[in-house]
Order: sequence, then C-alpha cells, then structure tokens
Amino acid sequence: MTGFTRGKKIASGIVAFIIIALFGVGWYFSGLVMAPKMKEYDETYRIEVKAGKIVEAEFKALPKEEILIESPYGYRLHGLYIPVAGSRKTAIIAHGVTYTLMGSMKYVNIFRKRGFNVLVYDHRHHGKSGGDNVTFGVYEKHDMKAVVDWALAKTGPGSIVGIHGESMGAGIALEYAALDDRAAFIISDCSYSDLNEQLSYRLKVEFGLPSFPLLPVASLVSKLRGGMFFSEVSPVRTIESVRPPVFFIHGADDVYIPPEMSKRMYERKKGAKKLYLAPAAGHALAFWNNRKEYDAKVGEFLMEIGVR
Repeated sequence: MTGFTRGKKIASGIVAFIIIALFGVGWYFSGLVMAPKMKEYDETYRIEVKAGKIVEAEFKALPKEEILIESPYGYRLHGLYIPVAGSRKTAIIAHGVTYTLMGSMKYVNIFRKRGFNVLVYDHRHHGKSGGDNVTFGVYEKHDMKAVVDWALAKTGPGSIVGIHGESMGAGIALEYAALDDRAAFIISDCSYSDLNEQLSYRLKVEFGLPSFPLLPVASLVSKLRGGMFFSEVSPVRTIESVRPPVFFIHGADDVYIPPEMSKRMYERKKGAKKLYLAPAAGHALAFWNNRKEYDAKVGEFLMEIGVR
C-alpha cells in the first residue's frame, strides 16, 4: 500500500467520523427541540397552585367542560371550555412549550370578565393531547385552526373568536393567523420571531456554541425525524400577511426570547397593531409582574379594535 493510498484511507476515515459525529450531535439537539422534557399535566396544576396563579376554590367552581378536539393529523387535542352564559365570543388561550393548559389559566379572568367564553387546550405532545413531537407551529398552527373551528361551531353563526398565546403559543397563533384570518384578534405575549434565530441565540447562551454547522444538521435531522425544518417556523416572515389586529406584548427584561423579536414583528405588521413592553418582567412574566396594567392594556386593545 502506497503512502498516498494510506493517506487517502485515513482522510476518508476522518471525514466519515466527522459526518457521524455531526449527525449524532444533530440528533441530540434535534431531540431537545422536538422532544423536550415535558411537565406532567397534574404537576403543572400543582405548580400553578403553589405559585398562586391558580386559586383552587375558584378553579373548581368554574363552569368548565372537558373537551377533545380532533386534530387533522389523527390525534386528539385535550382542552377545557369555560362558557359565559349567552356569550357569542370566545377567547382561545395557548400555552408555552413543555407546559400544559394550566399555564393559560392565569389569563382566563381577563377575558371572562369581559364576557368571553374561554377555551384553553394542550398543544400536540403536551399535557393530555396526542401527537408525537413538538414542531413550534408547523403542525400546531393547523391544530389551532381545528380549535377555532370547534369554538365557532360551538357558538354558532355570527360569533367571534380571538386568540391569546404565550411564548410558543404566541408563535403558533401568529403562524395560524397568516393562513386563516377568521380570528378577530391575536394577543402575542413573548413570541419568538424566527425559530432558527431563537435556537442560534439559545445555543450560544446555553452551550457557548456557534450555530454553524450544528443547526443546519439538527434541522435536517428534525425533518427526517418529524417533518420539520427549523426554517419553516418564522412568524416574522409571514407577519405582513396577518390581517387580524395583533397586540404584541413582551417582558422588557426577557433574556430567554429577546423583546427585540416582538419589536421587529410589530414594525413589520400592517394594519391594526399595538405594542406593550412590560416593565420588570422576564420571560412569560409580563402579566404576573404587571397584572393591573396588563389587564387594562388588553381592555384598551379590545376597545380600540371594536371587540366589546
């Protein structure tokens, strides 16, 4: 064997090792995105009660109906429907990643006291809903459309539906609104503007790693595992096609999803819009740290767009 041949074999082995290593690391990070560690449904209830965000007596007294909605992908979405007698308007509230509908309960009274029925539900692969993985909107936006269909059918012709989303739930709501304009409004609380950008930011903050070549490989693996490229999730890319009014909310001190992401989407959104940067609030804490002001600003927004 010549030195050239030996060198060629060594080089080929090194290349093969690098490819296998990259694929392995990509598989690991793909799993962090598509199959993160979830909190159990009952666990989230206990967490919210302990934090004072759910008052047990009030929760038990709510006239709620447990519901199952068929996803277009063959599984069922679990939810709670909380009606207000005679109301023809419904607020759908969507929670963040790894959590359950219990994280949405703190927002319920904002809408109920304004005469809204409220529908909270577990996203696919969360809580009591089905679904094999998390796709940050690739599949979830179509699930949300099924939830909107259910709510409109429940209250009949002439009724309205609005959507409030927190974190991933907000991103899903914005992506849904780009494909279906039936929602009367969207309230987007601490949404990401682009998944690739968000993952790149978290990769640097949490692991001290550059996005290339890891993210492209992890994205390819995610497509093979669960049908999603990270680049498919980009609310900022589609925000100009969102017709319903949007109220962008973000904690001014959010270091998990930077508030600049909501600012950028607000700037690009056409038509009716509003922006509120909640003071002294980290990620998903805009309401809890500013309850009176948050409630008042949601009320102002609804009045401004003519939803009463």
